[in-house]
Amino acid sequence: MGKIKENMTERLRDQLQVRYIKLHFHLNILEDTQLPRNKSSALRGGMGEMLLRSNCVRDRVCQACDFAGECIVRRMMYPQMEIRPDFMHQGDSVGYVIECEDYREYYEAGNRLDFQLILFGKNIVYFHQYMQAFAYLGMEGLGKNKARFSIASVTNSQCEKLVEGSRIYKSKFTVQTLEEYVEYRMREKRREDVLLFHTPLTLKYQGKMQEDFQPEAVLAAVARRLYMLDCFEGIDTEKVDISGHVPVLIGQQVQKMDMVRYSSTHDGKIRLKGIRGSAWIETPDEMARILLYAGELMHIGKNTTFGFGRYSLIPE
Repeated sequence: MGKIKENMTERLRDQLQVRYIKLHFHLNILEDTQLPRNKSSALRGGMGEMLLRSNCVRDRVCQACDFAGECIVRRMMYPQMEIRPDFMHQGDSVGYVIECEDYREYYEAGNRLDFQLILFGKNIVYFHQYMQAFAYLGMEGLGKNKARFSIASVTNSQCEKLVEGSRIYKSKFTVQTLEEYVEYRMREKRREDVLLFHTPLTLKYQGKMQEDFQPEAVLAAVARRLYMLDCFEGIDTEKVDISGHVPVLIGQQVQKMDMVRYSSTHDGKIRLKGIRGSAWIETPDEMARILLYAGELMHIGKNTTFGFGRYSLIPE
């Protein structure tokens, strides 16, 4: 474990035993089409619809369904927490994240569209069902224009093919832990002092929606997200105490963002707001750096299932 062991308590090492796999989907667009600028929400909604079409044996009235306890769609979309934190709301989901940062709107037949699916904990075992849902979505079409696509391949984070055509290479299906990801980042040994938010951050801290980047709020969100994933995995622990580990803010550039998505829960369009940009920081110790590295993979704040709250710690 090397340096990471020197800078982590035994408790923090236990907290970083959250399992994950990151799947990189490479899609082939089959026809000239237009897609929404923010595709993660469309991918999530389309995936959910395909899962329901394939697996729902009742009438989609989930609250009254006598099969609710055995429903594979519920297990994949809103998986059961092994330990449920008091602060979690009904409908919160921590089992997966969809990332898509291709913001093009117009595509020609033969163009490629890439997105990532991160599966955490027990959701990893549903890999094939997620694959099948996206394959069905490609036949049905994505977005309001029903853009059809095929899955050219799925690769792991080492760019090794997991899926190509009808072939699945199970030997390349490698489950890792957050600790392993943090170790990988620590080995790079670079001085990184900029938090770059690639996607909107929607974050409430101490009862207030954040309109700029506050290091304490960001680090608290990382600790909260890690605790939620620990509870999902059944790791009996407490939330990380960030006291004394909060980075110092040197400067920032902030841009307010919003996106409109269709919500089946609200039966209509809803507007999601957040902030993007960069924050220049000084980290007081390796503990803060370890947590921030873990947060890169987990995403933080609200709406993480469709990619909100992704950041990187990068050199200035």
